[in-house]
Amino acid sequence: MRVALFQPDIAANAAATIRLCACLDVPLAIIEPCGFVWDERRLRRVGLDYLDQASVARFASWSAFEAARHAAGERLVLLTTQAERAYHLVRYRPDDVLLVGRESAGAPAPVHAAAGLRVRVPMAPGRRSLNVVTALAIVLGEALRQTSDLIERGPP
Repeated sequence: MRVALFQPDIAANAAATIRLCACLDVPLAIIEPCGFVWDERRLRRVGLDYLDQASVARFASWSAFEAARHAAGERLVLLTTQAERAYHLVRYRPDDVLLVGRESAGAPAPVHAAAGLRVRVPMAPGRRSLNVVTALAIVLGEALRQTSDLIERGPP
């Protein structure tokens, strides 16, 4: 299981995702270009010391990410408000990549077309969307619960 950000626009969201992935020991893929300069100063404020504890792979393009994903035999799961299926009503697999689109524009048509599964987080009527990190945390928790990748480690 891993998480992917498609051309993230906001450094604080990327840093929060790095922190989420570090804490849950889930690899993260960053699909560039980013809408911000990728540097430690921009990421450290939210990511804290977790930046050094996360497994982050950066891909120069969508095509580079797709080549690596196909070679690994991973299924792409796109989190999108356009999905018909709610995140908790689907079956996740250990080889899933949970992907969110750009904060400003979502995911383009080629990303939607590449997804083996598209899911949404149900929201109250009239609400547009959750923050991408919030949506990822919700869906990742369920995916890890189903695949038994989230192990209760007890108190530190």
